Amino acid sequence: MNNSQSIQTTPRPTREGQGGGSYKCDIILCGVGGQGILSIATIIGEAAMNENLYIKQAEVHGMSQRGGDVQSNLRISSNPIASDLIPKGGADVIISMEPMEALRYLPYLSKDGWVITSSAPFVNIPNYPDMEAIRAEYAKLPHVVMVDIEQLAKDNQVPRSANVILLGAAQQALGIDYDKLEAAIRRVFARKGDAIVDANIKALAIGKAVSN
Repeated sequence: MNNSQSIQTTPRPTREGQGGGSYKCDIILCGVGGQGILSIATIIGEAAMNENLYIKQAEVHGMSQRGGDVQSNLRISSNPIASDLIPKGGADVIISMEPMEALRYLPYLSKDGWVITSSAPFVNIPNYPDMEAIRAEYAKLPHVVMVDIEQLAKDNQVPRSANVILLGAAQQALGIDYDKLEAAIRRVFARKGDAIVDANIKALAIGKAVSN
C-alpha cells in the first residue's frame, strides 16, 4: 500500500550560516484536539531555540480538548520577529493532522508554500466532505505531501507517534536539519524514558522516508 502522495519538490529553505543566507519559516499547525499538534510545535521550537533562532508562537485557537479543531501559528527566523501572527499569503508550511483542516488555512499559504497533511479524515461534523473532493483541492497546489500517518504508526508499532511521523514528512519543507529535529525529540521526551524517546525517533525516520 502506498501511504504517501508527493506532488513536486522544491529546494529546502536556506539556514543561517549555510551559503550565507538567512532562515525564515512561518508555519501553521492544525488538526483536532488530542492529535498531538502541540507536541509537533514543541519539537520544532526546541530545535529552533537550540540553534539560537528567534521564535514566536501564537496561542492555540479552537477547542484543545479531544475532537475540537485546533490551530496555531509558529514563526521562526534568524532575524527578530515583529508579530506572532502569520499574514494571509505568508505561511511557508501548513502541517495538518487532518486533511480537511488544512484546507481552512489555504488563504494563508504562500504561492510556493508546502502542505504536509495526514490523509486520514477525522470525521467530527455531519457534513464532512468526500475525500475525493478534498484530494481534488490538494491536486491544485504545487507542493503537497499527503501521508497515511495513522496506518504507518500502527504498522510500525508506534501508535502514539503518528504526529511525529507527520513531522518527519515535513522536515524538508521546514528546512531544519534532520539531526536537529532528532536531538530536539531526545530533549523534549527525555523525562518520559528511553522507550518513548526511541518510539518518536523511529516515527521521525518513518516520516522522512515516506516523504522522499
